[in-house]
Amino acid sequence: MSDSPGILPCQTIDDLIAGGGLLAEGGFALNQVQPASLDLRLGPRAWRVRASFLPRQGGTVAQRIADVAMHELDLTGGGAVLERGCVYIAPIQERLALPPDVAGRANPKSSTGRLDVFVRLLTDGQPAFDDIAAGYAGPMYLEIAPQTFSVLARAGSRLNQLRLRRGEPAVLGIKTVGVDLSGEIAGFRARRHAGIVDLDLENGHDPADFWEPLKARRGELLLDPGEFYILASKDEIAIPVLQAAEMTPIDPAVGEFRVHYAGFFDPGFGTAEAGGQGSRGVLEVRSHETPFLLEDGQAVARLCFESLTQRPSRLYGAGGSHYQRQGLRLSKHFSAW
Repeated sequence: MSDSPGILPCQTIDDLIAGGGLLAEGGFALNQVQPASLDLRLGPRAWRVRASFLPRQGGTVAQRIADVAMHELDLTGGGAVLERGCVYIAPIQERLALPPDVAGRANPKSSTGRLDVFVRLLTDGQPAFDDIAAGYAGPMYLEIAPQTFSVLARAGSRLNQLRLRRGEPAVLGIKTVGVDLSGEIAGFRARRHAGIVDLDLENGHDPADFWEPLKARRGELLLDPGEFYILASKDEIAIPVLQAAEMTPIDPAVGEFRVHYAGFFDPGFGTAEAGGQGSRGVLEVRSHETPFLLEDGQAVARLCFESLTQRPSRLYGAGGSHYQRQGLRLSKHFSAW
């Protein structure tokens, strides 16, 4: 195990599991550990809450749930429908007992972001979403807020992922990401009054029931306020095997829209070594208060590359992936367009 600063690779995550730094009732699934992240699973229940919140200073998430809960949902068996426009809190099956020099950050999984399901991690005493303090020991909870589609969730559903780091990883570069509007289909716009998406059903939904294909006019695409879009990056994206990356929104001054709810890219994504050459980044885009005219090639996000503590023992896509070598692609829940 390397003690150098950086993002922890899969073998170090495995070591933390073996040493009790990461815990899960019933153990971990074989494919839960990714090259530089850990998939997190929903627990057996969730609460519909009247508002989002953060725990009070020195307080716990459970204490705040008691203040804002409206009703409880059972996620075991057939699961429960989480309705669009509502906010839910669910405990995560995994618990943490991190070493004092290891901190964490969470992000939605790509499939979650592509469904416009807004999720954020909460931990006891932490005054910010998605950030986990070094040495944290305790439970984790997930705020879930479906924005466009109502979704069917179950205990064990994986909506977000955890990236662990030792110290402050070196920032090795920042790449500006432009949008590609040159294809026959430039993107997809979500249909607002579609049916329920089963979060655990892959290739089981007709995309035409949920999405409207879009064509650019004169190299431009008009984003309507409050609508959700799936677009693709102009350039190929590749994450070197000794690095991990996070995609972040461009400066809001550049455009009135939010890009990319799901920001983690694991080592090996888009590389020839991992069989992914030619991969594009898929962009989840939501326009805000005003219509916005997006141009082909316009910068919409930034990709920040950080160092790993050591080379991961497996690369992105090694066990199969829905998104390696992707172009413009909807989430894995939908059959091919």
